[in-house]
Amino acid sequence: MATFEFKLVLSQVEIGEAEADALYARSKDGTLITAEGVTYMDFDRRANSLDEAVRSAIADVNAAGFRVTRIEIEADSLAPQQS
Repeated sequence: MATFEFKLVLSQVEIGEAEADALYARSKDGTLITAEGVTYMDFDRRANSLDEAVRSAIADVNAAGFRVTRIEIEADSLAPQQS
């Protein structure tokens, strides 16, 4: 299993404390960040593949009541970090 780094950009910009708690309850490997009018979850997710990591993170974010508008992955993050 490897660790994959990526960001899920959320459609909602302003997130209250209760909403943030709901996200963290489902995604303990994500960090919620709002910068320059954009809110996203920055993930370091362990999975067998990048596809599995991204899909499971999207499912977690959706289950917390949010919508993902896009995925951002740095080129150097495409190679998984072995742990």
